[in-house]
Amino acid sequence: MKRLNGNVTIITGGGKGIGYGLAEAFAEEGSNLVITGRTEARLIKAKHELEDRYGIEVLPIVADGADEKAIKSVVSQTIEKFGKINTLVNNAQVSKSGLSLVDHTREDFDLAIYSGLYATFFYMKECFPYLEKTHGSVINFASGAGLFGKLGQASYAAAKEGIRGLSRVAASEWGPYEVRVNVVCPLAMTESLQQWKAEYPELYEKTIHGIPLGHFADPKDDIGRVCVFLASEDAHFVTGETITLQGGSGLRP
Repeated sequence: MKRLNGNVTIITGGGKGIGYGLAEAFAEEGSNLVITGRTEARLIKAKHELEDRYGIEVLPIVADGADEKAIKSVVSQTIEKFGKINTLVNNAQVSKSGLSLVDHTREDFDLAIYSGLYATFFYMKECFPYLEKTHGSVINFASGAGLFGKLGQASYAAAKEGIRGLSRVAASEWGPYEVRVNVVCPLAMTESLQQWKAEYPELYEKTIHGIPLGHFADPKDDIGRVCVFLASEDAHFVTGETITLQGGSGLRP
């Protein structure tokens, strides 16, 4: 029996990178999907691949996470097609990485806050009535950039730590309704990271030496499987947690 058979999962940024790996992991366990992003062609390609490979249904929706009306539409379209929501995964984020704090403009900071923190807030608020009905869960993505103060990540780290604070409050407020909220901080190999590896091989090797397990995570098998666990009944007593999936590089007390 697949652990999420017949469930409905919304994954933001589900057409590429970590989001696509998450989509694969949830689809493999039988969950139907709603994947959002900004590029229609990429979403449609992902839909066909996921449906052909896993035999589930995928609803692709072009949506900007900073647009509250667009998010309302995503949720209404989800309910119109599937009638329920079991899991919300807030994965998408845009930011000016590599830019020092003093070099940030207001627009740069807004980009991270609106695409990350506001998008997470909007999706959580709109999905809650449906998550309450299914005793569902929220999985929000934060980052070691915020946990460990990574250089050149000021706006990104601020957005991600805001998401962690929001998640902890929601876990407290929504616990009585049996809606769980958890946070994942990944360090995964993506298309962008592959490009960075090719451009900066020495820096890549230095980074790998700082990871006790010696490699970056696979989006599907390492990140996706943990998120499947968090969405499943196996994690029915897990809420308000931050899980660091960084191969040991994020060791904390």
